[in-house]
Order: sequence, then structure tokens, then C-alpha cells
Amino acid sequence: MANEPKRPGEMPPLSQPQIQLPPAPPLGGAPSGEFPVDRSHLNTVYANFCQVIGLPEELLLDFGLNSSGDQVPTAPVKLTHQVVINYYTAKRLLNALAFAVNRHESFFGVLEVDIQKRIRSAGMGEPGRPR
Repeated sequence: MANEPKRPGEMPPLSQPQIQLPPAPPLGGAPSGEFPVDRSHLNTVYANFCQVIGLPEELLLDFGLNSSGDQVPTAPVKLTHQVVINYYTAKRLLNALAFAVNRHESFFGVLEVDIQKRIRSAGMGEPGRPR
């Protein structure tokens, strides 16, 4: 196919551009490939709300969906998943998330978590911000 001659006026096939990002380090911070993982039973969920509860020996991370779209929900947030981790794992998670967010911001710009500031920035037509 790649060696077939093109007919006059024929456009070459479109291809999707490939963006290569460096691989993220695993959660434990170990070099890639040091810990093999089995993703065959992995479930994916979406959450836009997280609540952290600290206990003496572990952290409870409750995830759910705030369907009201408000910063302060008017209806109860429906929690759907809970992850229990110890503080060592929490610190590794903290470092891995900080690395991932910093890498994202270096490519796409600073993430503003205050909704009021995001609305003001979008209204002023700040470059790189959606309106």
C-alpha cells in the first residue's frame, strides 16, 4: 500500500499525529519495569469529588460524583468508591501526583483550581484558556 503509485489528484491517507510523552514513573517511584503489573481486572471510574479522612494508621480516600456542578454542592455527593492506604503509600501517591500535575502544567499551562478565578480569566480572553 505504501509503495502503490498515487493517481493524479489523489490525496495521501490522513494519519493521526502521535504525541510522545515520557512515561510516568510508577506510583512507588521505582524505575519503569521494576514492578510488573496485571491490569486484567482493573476497573475505571470517574470522580470529580474526593474526601480524605485521616486515621492514626491509614487514610481513607472517598471518591464520588458532584453532579450539581457547584463548588458547594446543593445535593449530597454520591460516594461510589473508597481507597484505604497507609501513610507511606500516601506519600508515594502525593509525589507521583505532584510529578504528573507538574508535567501536565509544563505542557498545557497552570491549572487554576479556584472556579471564580477561572471564570474571570476566561472572561478576559486570556491566551490559552477556553471561553
